[in-house]
Amino acid sequence: MSDVNKTIQKWHASFKKGTDFDSWGQLVEAIDEYQILARQLQKEVQSANSSDFTEEQKKTLAKIATCLEMRSASLQCTQSKEEFNLEDLKKLETIIRNVLTYNKEFPFDVQPVPLRKIFAPGEEENLELEEEEDATAGAGSTEAFPPRAPAALQGTLLPRLPSEPGMTLLTIRIEKIGLKDAGQCIDPYMTISVKDVNGVDLNPVQDTPVATRKEDTYIHFSVDVEVQRHVEKLPKGAAIFFEFKHYKPKKRFTSTKCFAFMEMDEIKPGPIVIELYKKPTDFKRKKLQLLTKKPLYLHLHQTLHKDS
Repeated sequence: MSDVNKTIQKWHASFKKGTDFDSWGQLVEAIDEYQILARQLQKEVQSANSSDFTEEQKKTLAKIATCLEMRSASLQCTQSKEEFNLEDLKKLETIIRNVLTYNKEFPFDVQPVPLRKIFAPGEEENLELEEEEDATAGAGSTEAFPPRAPAALQGTLLPRLPSEPGMTLLTIRIEKIGLKDAGQCIDPYMTISVKDVNGVDLNPVQDTPVATRKEDTYIHFSVDVEVQRHVEKLPKGAAIFFEFKHYKPKKRFTSTKCFAFMEMDEIKPGPIVIELYKKPTDFKRKKLQLLTKKPLYLHLHQTLHKDS
């Protein structure tokens, strides 16, 4: 298989991954995947050295990137009229897979957009130093940044599952998180997932609403998360992950700042305080690094519901 065909195959896999997340209601993951792919397509289109694609093919790729951004924007703005829906986006799957031979009119009247900075999840790790330098250099600046289109500002929390005789359900109340720069975090929220020992999702991923109360070194959430599986059905080695995310207006992306997790032997009623770890999130729990030596933690409260 030629390099260009491998590239197209990779794009198609990314496209399919994004639309799968979208159809499952995992909106944050879908947005991430769409933005990664849009950025890759835009870079190919803008590359002056690329001779793998004709100018017409590059126009097609650029229009696909536009559609991905439009779908991403629709998901990020909960009050939008969904200018570009999932079913429309799925019509592009055949085009991206067969872009070398596609010779029909593009199905949507969209125009390519200029290349923008769209950062893939994890790329922001390389920008921390640069961002600090920018902040120092721009001290006293009055430059205003446009408000972001928030991804699910109201959250995507799910209701409690129906009870079953002899089975236990778990409600986790996220009380607060301790961070040295808590007051500087914009639109902070938590992503909660349940993973097996290999880091594979066992339940639908949930996002809390954006937290609005900050106090000293704490961000207060005070929100209940209903774990979408009976405790008895959680496999050995599973863990519940809490990823703290916030928006960076200067870079125009949402970043994971840190994460925490709770293992199965920690499931018990009452309060629990768990440690925070440096990003990127390590769902396999192999290479963990504490975020800080300071006594700052994630504060939770667990309630077990057993139907006898």
